[in-house]
Amino acid sequence: MSIARSLLYGVANLLHPRMLWLMLWPMLIALAIWGTVAIALWVRVATLIASVLQRWLETAMFFANFNLGDATLIAAHVLLFLVFVPLVYLTALFILGIFGMQAMVDHVARRSFPDLERRRGGGVAGSGWNGLVALFGMLGLGILTLPFWLLPPLWPLIPVAILGWGNQRLLRYDALAEHADPAEMARIFRERRGGLYLLGLQLALLAYVPILGLFAPVIFGLAFIYYLLDALQAARQHD
Repeated sequence: MSIARSLLYGVANLLHPRMLWLMLWPMLIALAIWGTVAIALWVRVATLIASVLQRWLETAMFFANFNLGDATLIAAHVLLFLVFVPLVYLTALFILGIFGMQAMVDHVARRSFPDLERRRGGGVAGSGWNGLVALFGMLGLGILTLPFWLLPPLWPLIPVAILGWGNQRLLRYDALAEHADPAEMARIFRERRGGLYLLGLQLALLAYVPILGLFAPVIFGLAFIYYLLDALQAARQHD
């Protein structure tokens, strides 16, 4: 099953009225939450980060005397932006997963997989546990890689790589929970690990693109559902 075909499916179905509504309200709520936090704390947090960076650099370059105040403040704002964007769209993804994923699964299944048996191998508890694993997994990866975030070749790549993992972990369970049994879910997640991560990585990159990032959660939600239901159908036909 082509990744590109799944993405095209997501884009093509974005204009459906139900999908347009799902695209708007989770993102608006997420923007309202984190925008309020940013207005209240951005300047103070940026100043704090800049002062920490300044001390680290002064310690590292004890043999030279440079005024890095402006550079560290710019770096602090960049780091905050790299954190702010995923916080917004991950919050939108959580909201979408709780309140909108079932509607998207029904939409894709009805239009493209009407004969696919629903074995209901997942549920609300499993979805909640999956979300917690994704959240704490990303947090753990972020903490483990924190020392490398200050290295110029790596700091733009590390958050994208972590988010790529988190995205696929968040979306894959709910995409299959209605149709697959637990054994089928485990098998497909194992066999399609590379494709799922590639989709998650593309979502992480698109989230940083102005305007297009607003569409990303629903486009990729639809793409994950289509990709995984097609994989499930192929696996059952093969068996």
